Amino acid sequence: MPGTDGQKMSKSYGNTIPLFATDEEIKKTVMSIVTDSSSGIPKNVYEIHKLLRTEAELALLYQEKAGKYKDLKEALILDLQNFIRPLREKRESLSKNRDHLIDILKKGGQKANTKAEAKMEIVRAKIGTKLY
Repeated sequence: MPGTDGQKMSKSYGNTIPLFATDEEIKKTVMSIVTDSSSGIPKNVYEIHKLLRTEAELALLYQEKAGKYKDLKEALILDLQNFIRPLREKRESLSKNRDHLIDILKKGGQKANTKAEAKMEIVRAKIGTKLY
């Protein structure tokens, strides 16, 4: 997956699109995506867009907007905003009720511990370290 600069997307490269970004942050980030115009399709924009739409939808859009990189970036902005907005809203909602959030984490941890312990029992039996 290419990042906004065409390199592999990585937080350490600083070329990511934040998962809980505001609409304005998404717009700023997408508009800064490096565009490779050699093929008529901005490759970096298209590769990110493939995560949000089907290839058939993109083929139509990119054919209709061929060479109009700003329009294609604006379409990606809208798709990212529509994808990220519910995630951001859910996160904000959860952060308002800390006790509920801690309860969710505790229940998840208990469930994970139960599954992990069951798996460890199988492992101990198979390697011969089960004592009782």
